[in-house]
Amino acid sequence: MPARWARRHAVFVGHDVYRQPAYGRMHPLAIPRVEVVVDLARALEWLDDGEYRTSPQATEAELAWFHDPVYIRALREASDSGAVAPAIRERHAIGTMENPVFPGLFERAATSVGGSIRAAELALEGHVAFHPAGGTHHGRRDRASGFCYFNDPVFAILRLLRAGVERIAYVDVDAHHGDGVEAAFASDPRVVTISVHEAGRWPHTGTLADARSPGVCNLPVPPGCNDDEFALVFEDVVLARVAEARPEAVVITCGGDALAGDPLTTMALSNVTLWDAVLRAVDEAPHAVVLGGGGYNPWTLTRCWTGLWGRLSGRAIPAALPATATAILRELRCDLVDDDDVRPEWLTTLADVPVPGVVRDAAIALRDEALARIAAPYEEIP
Repeated sequence: MPARWARRHAVFVGHDVYRQPAYGRMHPLAIPRVEVVVDLARALEWLDDGEYRTSPQATEAELAWFHDPVYIRALREASDSGAVAPAIRERHAIGTMENPVFPGLFERAATSVGGSIRAAELALEGHVAFHPAGGTHHGRRDRASGFCYFNDPVFAILRLLRAGVERIAYVDVDAHHGDGVEAAFASDPRVVTISVHEAGRWPHTGTLADARSPGVCNLPVPPGCNDDEFALVFEDVVLARVAEARPEAVVITCGGDALAGDPLTTMALSNVTLWDAVLRAVDEAPHAVVLGGGGYNPWTLTRCWTGLWGRLSGRAIPAALPATATAILRELRCDLVDDDDVRPEWLTTLADVPVPGVVRDAAIALRDEALARIAAPYEEIP
């Protein structure tokens, strides 16, 4: 745990609902994710009594803090019936290939929101709250988007605001732009949103110039972004922007799709780089919520989030995994990753070996222009 807030105890927020099949067949999220992180953490004896907290399911009244009640009812009805009328599909973007309807959909999505609300409450109590089932950062007020039905990071932030927290930094290091969270708080001076994501990647928003307000900072890193380029942008821009905000709380979305080996992006980070970034951000405020996000390679994702939990909770990362842990990783399968592409170290270790990379001109230019925008009065930015 970072030195500044070393007394904080980390807690893991989860639920068995994530063990149920979801998203149907051939969907990028139809892979084992959060449940395997729990299993791997237990195999490492990293979940002591009191560390695991069961997520509640958000009520419809809580969901209405942000989402349109008409949309909430439509999603519940679609989940219950398994059918979506064309007009509902058109209006709310549910029942599509991107956002399919499946048994237990409403319970799963509402539990993700309930977990983020609970994580915020635990952060207010002095814990660092880790909720890997969170991070559904594309959800909009009245429609699903990008595999996200509700927007649970918004609810973590809203819970903190309702408790009287007046300065919040939202830091998003998922490979995709955190567009839904940005849209929710662009006009709220109490919230700064910072997104580091791959340039040109869906949802094709979040350019450096795409800032809705002084509280928005977008950092589209070049395709193939490596550890050294990410570190340059994160150290020089993200941490500077967070420090300038003087947050009382941070909410972090740490998707695993920025890792090398993810089938849906070209970013090439090691998990230790993401761990270090998250812990640096956690150290910037007395209250901290850490969420999951994307990630479509079950081996790299599981290792990343399990290791992140280990770092947050003060455990030493083992050089090699015990047999009980490797057995869990060997059972994983993914239609998007060929068997021949599964690297041996994904089955036997948690920590990646960072590979130094060339810092390209595009990353340096991004850093320099972002810093210039932070220094300039908002009205002077073109």
